[in-house]
Amino acid sequence: MSVKSRWRYHGPTMRRRSHPGMVPRTSPERGRASASLSRRDVLRGAVGVSSALALGAPNAARAAAPAPVPIAVTRHGRVEGRTARGVHVFKGIPYGADTARRRFRPPLPPESWSEVRAAVDYGPAAPQKSKGEPQSEDCLCLNVWTPALADGGRRAVLVYIHGGGYSGGSGSSPLYDGTNLCLRGNVVVVTVNHRLNVFGYLSLEKFDAAYAGGGNAGQLDLVLALRWVRDNIAQFGGDPARVLIFGQSGGGAKIATLLAMPSAQGLFQRALTMSGQQVTASGPNAARERARAYLAALRVEPSRLHELDRVPMADLLAAADAADPDHTLPGSLYFGPVVDQSALPRHPFFPNAPPLAARIPLILGNTLDETRSLIGRGHPECFDLPWQGLSERIAKELGGRTDVDADHVVAEYRRIYPKYTPSEVFFAATTAGRSWRGQVIEAEQRAAARAPTWVYQVNFRSPLDGGKWRASHTIDIALSFDNTDAPEALTGNAEPARQLAAVVSETWIAFAKTGNPNQRRIPAWPQYATDARATLIVDQPPRIEHDPRASERALFEAFPYRQPGS
Repeated sequence: MSVKSRWRYHGPTMRRRSHPGMVPRTSPERGRASASLSRRDVLRGAVGVSSALALGAPNAARAAAPAPVPIAVTRHGRVEGRTARGVHVFKGIPYGADTARRRFRPPLPPESWSEVRAAVDYGPAAPQKSKGEPQSEDCLCLNVWTPALADGGRRAVLVYIHGGGYSGGSGSSPLYDGTNLCLRGNVVVVTVNHRLNVFGYLSLEKFDAAYAGGGNAGQLDLVLALRWVRDNIAQFGGDPARVLIFGQSGGGAKIATLLAMPSAQGLFQRALTMSGQQVTASGPNAARERARAYLAALRVEPSRLHELDRVPMADLLAAADAADPDHTLPGSLYFGPVVDQSALPRHPFFPNAPPLAARIPLILGNTLDETRSLIGRGHPECFDLPWQGLSERIAKELGGRTDVDADHVVAEYRRIYPKYTPSEVFFAATTAGRSWRGQVIEAEQRAAARAPTWVYQVNFRSPLDGGKWRASHTIDIALSFDNTDAPEALTGNAEPARQLAAVVSETWIAFAKTGNPNQRRIPAWPQYATDARATLIVDQPPRIEHDPRASERALFEAFPYRQPGS
């Protein structure tokens, strides 16, 4: 039996976690031959093991037996993965067809295949500015980690949606490796790639009805991926009736949007957003004007949209930098979800929490110092700011809004936290105004609807770089995946971080399994309600606080909210 390889480039992996029994990566031709031989050898080895055991030589037999090659059956064909540390890993499984054939339109399922398909390398990332890994419009792929195949185990399933806003990222980061979650909780883990930026969120349907839904193509990719999970995850030992979708930053925003999408209903039973909110989406008129500016940069008339099919991928990416009529992102056009009256018929959390998701248990969380990395990585001068000019800098980071009195904001922070330096005021105010405010709105609206909701806040400080990052954006990813040893982990890998990762990962596992996050490692965590605003403080030790940062919350409630970028 031959093996059909889809991709054979060397995507990012955690090589230090490789297993002695793993088959080494090879070329497609040698891969087909070796895989075919390995299956014959597995059968012969099984006979040899049985004979050796019968003869009383178990150790020799076990040493001689080759590691079995895991093969899973999906609705579109069989896939071959690898086994490492007792976990079966499948990478780059297609859940959708090549999107180059349907640019700026909703996705289609993949074509079926007859031979066993290699699923041992990550698939390409969606087209984006990042140069970190191979990219292709044929990017609708996912990755699965599972303790067992088709054993009727009906394990809870954790589907992770990556961050990077709506413009970058992929499901291939070592931070998202699902091995430790599988081993800790006997669960199935899935990560997903989907279309981004202009490829995922260019709204052209006002110019041509053939492009209906294209303004939410990236979201519809995620819906298609969740349908794949529903239809196939039992073959990977999972339970399609116990699916948790969770994601950080842009991943959390995409999940907030999915909560309001009719096509996503019934495809997941719990949700968890980490430092990512989406109160409002782009309005249809604003989306149309962005599309018009984008087409002008490409020199494509709205009446000749078919010409887009011939534009090189790199040129489509570059054109997004040509103009920004709304001044949402300096130097480039914003592309994100669009209220299109079909795929997304309403704003995710405006004017209220989406009734479609009222019965879905939801965890909302943020970190205490989000913008120390969100802003500070690109602007190191922010760690040593003077008082002079601080108000103007804060106003700029809050979108240059005229309805926010930045002088008042600075004065209030100096009153609330009299020992704060200018830089500490800057990071606290921009964290509250840019990131945390949206989470508070979503939590309050869910509480008003009496929807099951829990809220957390990460206070655990990163020890890296002299502690400058504190509890910054992305620190909760390594805690969630129990991957504090990953190179990108902001937690570091000292014992306090490892202990807290055990707490957080087991809490998410409990939530995936039961729809309630309470478990033995944390204090009793009440649901969020406006009379107490109970919040799990993720720190050593974890604790419950009621209405933390109450003064900051009251300060920003006085200003109208505007979704960043939309």
